[in-house]
Amino acid sequence: MTTSLPTEIESNRQPDHEINPQFLTRWSPRSFTDQEVTEDVLLSLFEAARWAPSGSNLQPWRFIIARTEEEKAKFYDFIMPANREWCEKAPVLTLVISYTKTSRGDSNPSHQFDAGTAWGYLALEANNQGLVTHAMGGFHRDQAREALQIPEDYDIHAVIAIGHRGPVDALSEKFQEREAPSTRRPINELLFAGEFGKSL
Repeated sequence: MTTSLPTEIESNRQPDHEINPQFLTRWSPRSFTDQEVTEDVLLSLFEAARWAPSGSNLQPWRFIIARTEEEKAKFYDFIMPANREWCEKAPVLTLVISYTKTSRGDSNPSHQFDAGTAWGYLALEANNQGLVTHAMGGFHRDQAREALQIPEDYDIHAVIAIGHRGPVDALSEKFQEREAPSTRRPINELLFAGEFGKSL
């Protein structure tokens, strides 16, 4: 690649084909500082998510944002202890949910796909703004639904921690070992030619 990358990225992530560096520099640290994320910057992340592709333009994704100590305490009650250990430093938590119905009341088969795309847009814009994000699946969905009064026709997907990156040594030892950008499968494992299992 023509653009120089931070050493930790260069050491762990080498693309098979040239791409914009934002796709390599976005990763999911666990160490956060408690520095506030200003409202204009925070809203820019959700503005990016707003423009994600959407089947039939239904835009099923929704985000419940927790910024105050009272709001975050509700989230802590349903987040599993291993995630709480590091995410409590993050100044913002958000829950990604999606509406499961179409405007006619039928089942929307692409609501999860679309919500995942919106989260991806949010994560990339956070990276563009100098922030880090980390999505978590380790939480109790039934408790989240009850605590946040989420209607039954919304699916619950992930809790996302948002904030400024903190130092590695602020984490417990077990997390310090994992605080590095992850690698990816080679592209030839992801692509098939014309039918499943046929190499490109």
